[in-house]
Amino acid sequence: MSYISYATVNPILSDKVQFPSFYRTVPSESAQFRGIVKLLKHFGWTWVGILASDDESGVKASQMLQKQITQSGGCVEFNEFVPLHGKSEQSRKIQIINIMKKSTSQVIIVYGNSDYMSTINIIMYSNSYPVPEKVWIIASQWDVSSGLYYDFLSLAPFNGSLAFTPHYKDIPGFEQFLITFNPDLLPGHMLTLETWFELHSCNWITKPMYDTGRCTRNEKIENSSYPNFLIDISVYSYSIYNAVFALAHALHNMYSYNNEQEKSLLLSDVQPWELNKYLRKVRFTNSAGDEVFFDEHGDLTSGFDIINWIVFPNETLIGTRVGGINTQTSAEEQFILHEKTIQWGSGFTTTPRSVCSEICLPGYRKSSRIGQPSCCYDCIPCPEGEFSNQTDMSTCLKCPATQWSNSNRDNCIDKLFLYLSYEDPLGTSLALISVLFFLLTTLVMGIFIKYQNTPIVKANNRYLSYILLLSLKMCFLCNLIFIGHPLQVTCILRQTVFGVTFSISVSSILAKTVTVIIAFNVTKPGSKFRSWMGSIVSNSIVLFCSLIQVLICAVWLGSSPPFPYYNMEDEIGKILLTCNEGSLIGFYCVLGYMGFLAFISFIVAFLARNLPDSFNEAKFITFSMLVFCSVWISFIPAYMSSKGRYIVAVEIFAILASSAGLLGCIFIPKCYIILLRPERNTRAYLTQKK
Repeated sequence: MSYISYATVNPILSDKVQFPSFYRTVPSESAQFRGIVKLLKHFGWTWVGILASDDESGVKASQMLQKQITQSGGCVEFNEFVPLHGKSEQSRKIQIINIMKKSTSQVIIVYGNSDYMSTINIIMYSNSYPVPEKVWIIASQWDVSSGLYYDFLSLAPFNGSLAFTPHYKDIPGFEQFLITFNPDLLPGHMLTLETWFELHSCNWITKPMYDTGRCTRNEKIENSSYPNFLIDISVYSYSIYNAVFALAHALHNMYSYNNEQEKSLLLSDVQPWELNKYLRKVRFTNSAGDEVFFDEHGDLTSGFDIINWIVFPNETLIGTRVGGINTQTSAEEQFILHEKTIQWGSGFTTTPRSVCSEICLPGYRKSSRIGQPSCCYDCIPCPEGEFSNQTDMSTCLKCPATQWSNSNRDNCIDKLFLYLSYEDPLGTSLALISVLFFLLTTLVMGIFIKYQNTPIVKANNRYLSYILLLSLKMCFLCNLIFIGHPLQVTCILRQTVFGVTFSISVSSILAKTVTVIIAFNVTKPGSKFRSWMGSIVSNSIVLFCSLIQVLICAVWLGSSPPFPYYNMEDEIGKILLTCNEGSLIGFYCVLGYMGFLAFISFIVAFLARNLPDSFNEAKFITFSMLVFCSVWISFIPAYMSSKGRYIVAVEIFAILASSAGLLGCIFIPKCYIILLRPERNTRAYLTQKK
């Protein structure tokens, strides 16, 4: 048996294994659900409710629809089943109404194909318990314009609703046929007689069935008491029209085939199952211009229209086609909607929104609420270093390593590069102090050169004083290498120049101390130190001690030299440009060796502090080494606890303080005597015993 349905959309009927000979001239329910989902996505409605008839069809359809909504990223706030007619209870009605009252969704999808009147009664009943105005999406199983429940629509909040109806086109000549139709065209047909009775309250037949008058035979459909009849009767007329013509084309093809085979065929001889293979291959263009054919599932590849129903205060119902689903086109063109032509209900001044949570703006991410659907979430600001540049992002994106999130967290900006620069007040101050001390050292050296033949300059090896002053000048100038953008060259020069120049300075002080001790010991009769007098011993001490430091630096640079380093961890949103020391062992070996020399110099000077001389330089050397050692001992914890540019500032300060200590403790007292107390700058005064 072959069947052609003009209204059934149940998707199970597309299964050709169970229903091999079932055909229909309306698309499957699955296509309708895809259209509903596309409609929801078009408006951004992610939070909806579902009302379905409480029967097998309604349960399956609502479950299928809910699944598709969820897969598309939406959520269903409630899925309620309306009891069938005759089984409705007031408590159940009130329960459904209360659910709709409490719901925050603005969109409700209505489905029901077996007892729609029960659902309409529920909605009508809500007038006693007012429900906030909603947008109703009505499945094609309901013919909204049907006169069977048209009277209820003025009471129901259906104004501005969107309904899915089987695709319809005007059939040429059909309206004229209806206008000129009367029961004489189908004499004795009970359906036409009953229809005429409903339209005109009269009987067409001679003997009235009811206590009503006989029709005058001048009645016209267009003049009936039901003005929407021409519209209502056309709801399924297009699908019926296609069904009839599909059957006619199948019969025609079957007769044509038998004629080709020179076989006679009577209509009474045709078995229903024989039409199956002809229906499967039917393909024709109807008078409305649509191509009609069945796909592999036996469904007509037409589509659905989307109708916007408007209920006016005078209870007039008008439906406007605002879009549709065309299953004959590609996926991109299947869904068409003319949003500007839609009229929403009076409760909406703009396009309605139906979401559980408002859109998370750029700079925020969605945070799911425990125990609630995925559409319900909180908007959490992106953490530092992350951003979101689109709405409703589930996660924030990390900024690239060299960038950081801006204050709005909706974009990444380049991190601020920090280093001790000359434009920085701290850098400028340290550079200025370094230059001033350099000039002061130059001045001292100039004084010493000018008065080089005086006893106080000649005492204790003036050439060692020149070496010490030159090395101190280099120490003050090497601070400038620490200031500015770190480069590979400057990172290498910083520690090596600093280490070597300070080693020369401390070696010179050690040589001066040893010279003082030798000088006082050679005055004793039979002293063995007489052979050590002269510049050879002092120069050897300076050269030997300095070469050891040079060797340490060479090993350090050869194994793991310093290099520019971008520190992105210590300060948020900033890149600290520093010099990585490469090998910390090498760095601390340089400092350690320098400290070792200072410690030896301090011990030697301390032992010679009580030599009987009116100007005992060992005392000043002792004090200078005490200052030097104090500065560098305190430098280590300060260096370890500092970050970024302050590491450089701490090291510069240590260099300045220790160098200034050497300059002030050793040379300033001599300059005082040279410039202000020249009477003391005599050999007799310097050698007198105290």
